[in-house]
This record gives sequence, structure tokens and C-alpha cells, in this order.
Amino acid sequence: MRLILALLLLLPAPALAFERVTDRAAFLSLVEGKRLTGDGVSLQVGRDGSIAGRGFGFRVSGGWDWREGYFCRTLDTVIRDFPLNCQLVAVRGDTVRFVADRGAGDVADLRIR
Repeated sequence: MRLILALLLLLPAPALAFERVTDRAAFLSLVEGKRLTGDGVSLQVGRDGSIAGRGFGFRVSGGWDWREGYFCRTLDTVIRDFPLNCQLVAVRGDTVRFVADRGAGDVADLRIR
């Protein structure tokens, strides 16, 4: 019995898991009027479909829309333009996780500030 209890205590708590964001309104309730920051990036996502901020010392601008449960965005910088990419969005506490290519690609975790 003690062994079972000890093993259960070692399992990760469900509250630590990321929760998927499935619609535009829920996404905006998390990020509107706030800054998303992390690893050299500081962005704001506007209700009007705009993205603005800085990334690795460069100005970043772009646009976004919510399509079929995914955050779909384009980004432009002076050194590179990023084409449309639809991303799975999930949240845990003050961290928003973006997973490129509809959840099959690279992961970016940004803090909500």
C-alpha cells in the first residue's frame, strides 16, 4: 500500500499540463492588451489581427487570424519574412505555447506579461 501511494505521488499533477485554446475569444482573453515575451522576443497580438513588437533586436510586424481552431499568422522582419503558419495554441499559467504546423512542428513558449 505504501509503495502504491509513493508511486502516485511521483506522477505529474494534471494541473501542470498545457490546456489547448480552441477559439479566438478564449485566445484574446489571454493575450489582449498584454505582451508575449521569451527568448529575445516581445510581441503584442491585437484584436484587429495585428502583431507588433521586437524579435532579436529587430522590429516585427504581421497579421493573424483564427482558423479551424488554430492561430494562423504571418510575420515580417527586416531580415526575413515568415509565411502563413497555422499553430496549435495551449496555455499553462502565464505561459502560452505555440506549436507550428498545426501542432506538428516547432514549439515556442512565451510568457504573458
